[in-house]
Amino acid sequence: MGRAEPRPMRWRHLAGFAALAFTAAGCNLAPSYQPPKLTVPGHYKEVGAWTPATPADAAPRGDWWTIFQDPTLDELERQVDLANPTLAAAVASYDASRAYAAEAASFLYPSVGAVGTSSFNRQSVRRPERGSESTPNEFGNNLLGLAAFYEIDFWGQIRNEVASGKARAQASAADLATARLGLQSELADDYIALRGLDAQANLLDETVSAYQRALDLTSARHAGGASSGLDVDRAMTQLQSAKAQVSDVAAQRALYEHAIASLVGRAAPNFSLPPALMRTPIPSIPAGLPAVLLQRRPDIAADERRAYAANRAIGVAKAAFFPNITLMPGGGFQNTGELSLFQVPNTYWTIGPQLALGLFQGGLRHAQLAAAEAQFRLASATYRADVLKAFQQVEDQMALSNHYAQEAINEAKAVQAAQETADLALIRYREGATNYLEVVVAQTAELQAEQSALALETSRQQASVNLVVALGGGWDRRDLPTMDGASHLHDPKTARLGAKAP
Repeated sequence: MGRAEPRPMRWRHLAGFAALAFTAAGCNLAPSYQPPKLTVPGHYKEVGAWTPATPADAAPRGDWWTIFQDPTLDELERQVDLANPTLAAAVASYDASRAYAAEAASFLYPSVGAVGTSSFNRQSVRRPERGSESTPNEFGNNLLGLAAFYEIDFWGQIRNEVASGKARAQASAADLATARLGLQSELADDYIALRGLDAQANLLDETVSAYQRALDLTSARHAGGASSGLDVDRAMTQLQSAKAQVSDVAAQRALYEHAIASLVGRAAPNFSLPPALMRTPIPSIPAGLPAVLLQRRPDIAADERRAYAANRAIGVAKAAFFPNITLMPGGGFQNTGELSLFQVPNTYWTIGPQLALGLFQGGLRHAQLAAAEAQFRLASATYRADVLKAFQQVEDQMALSNHYAQEAINEAKAVQAAQETADLALIRYREGATNYLEVVVAQTAELQAEQSALALETSRQQASVNLVVALGGGWDRRDLPTMDGASHLHDPKTARLGAKAP
């Protein structure tokens, strides 16, 4: 009976230690997190007729490019999601981040393994501490058991690592959204530029035809003695110059077509877009309130999640100053080679805590803590810098949109005046009131005014694209995955952003 007393004492000690472990497991050494502070303006300065300040719910969402009402652009944008290799790489990066977060979360649970051996052994007769002379030098060893490992998270190190990993995965999800938005906007920009060149080519084709008729008229007048050879040369120079511009526009268009092919995951030799005119009216983009921008920009969301992850990393660094306490229970069966392994006398088990603490590491832990704190300051500064840049980008594109609108009004008047001047100059030339130089000057001014008007139309469309992107496109912070369980950010078939986590 006297030997039976220590057993309940051991169990009471283990029970007390377990109670202490679960009580202390709520400790968290990470600083209380607050998102990086930044003064948010109450309104945008450059709001105007083409960028009304309306509630953010009216801003483009989802397939934002549909505001341009171009079926070809809609189809090309869908192909970006399906076939763009850069986007596929961003999806893979997000998947890896999510896997790392799951890897960190696995340390919250015990790891259990099985061990089994069957061996025959011989020990040296002259081994030290060989015990009694009756100890056999040759013996068998059969062992089959289970062993577990569990680190008690006294100081919140593992929980902070898990939280940091999840935040980094969310940041990677936002990076994916940023990459997708960037590719979508690049495609829209290139497509609008290409259609702008189609409009330029159409204008030049009409101009070449008009100049050819003017050359024919001048040649006829020269043959009749009503015009000099100088007029014919001027008409010929003007015609050839217009033809040269046709080739230049065709070369520029080819480059944009090749760029679009790469964006949609197609080889440039196997891709073509027939010429067409883009007659979409310039959309009016609602800007919303500046504070909403922080919710609608995926790059800002990524910065904030990285700041949060860096905050939790400080807790991980602080936990390194305290001992690690682990439980490594195990048990099974063992004998010296007999066949009757699974018997009660052959059982063994072990349980108890293990404590490990580095006493001297040459300032390693202090350096790690200093680095973690510096990383948090870096993440916070990056967040603030990107927020300021976001406000600048929105203001830039709103200024362009509104000033381009006024410029377009003036340019339209310039085109009308240039057309009237060119018509009058040609009439005066036919009537012999002037030489062909006046016609050349007037027609050149007309062509330049019309080309400027078309280029301005393209710039206005591109400014609309860039404003949508500066406002976050169709993204919202609510599209971030919760990172609970096996939530997915994208559909594996379409890789579309914004799927809610189950």
